[in-house]
Amino acid sequence: MPGKFVVSLTVGPEQPDRATVAFVVANAALGSDRDTVVFLSTEGVRLAVQGGADPIHEEGFAKLSELLANFAREGGKIYVCSPCFKRRKLDETQLIAGAVIVGGAKLVEFMDQGVPSISY
Repeated sequence: MPGKFVVSLTVGPEQPDRATVAFVVANAALGSDRDTVVFLSTEGVRLAVQGGADPIHEEGFAKLSELLANFAREGGKIYVCSPCFKRRKLDETQLIAGAVIVGGAKLVEFMDQGVPSISY
């Protein structure tokens, strides 16, 4: 069984560099055979909506939309904070591939055995 890893992302389009690096690291964790979750909270939930990452392309990195798509395609999980998503009145029918709206208990369950994590 592979190890686990969590990337917590609290920013969205307003901080494209942090959002991009978070998904670079998440993809690296997947490439290192880690069962990886990206937890999107506060403004980060905007990236879980179709088109939310499309305008973001930081110099020197792949487009954020490509990083997100690759992460989901390779089996990464995107947990989206339910209260954060609802507070912003976003549309659940517009979630990107790999994204699922969860409560905090789902993240705690994933991390309950001392999972390493990083926050952006």
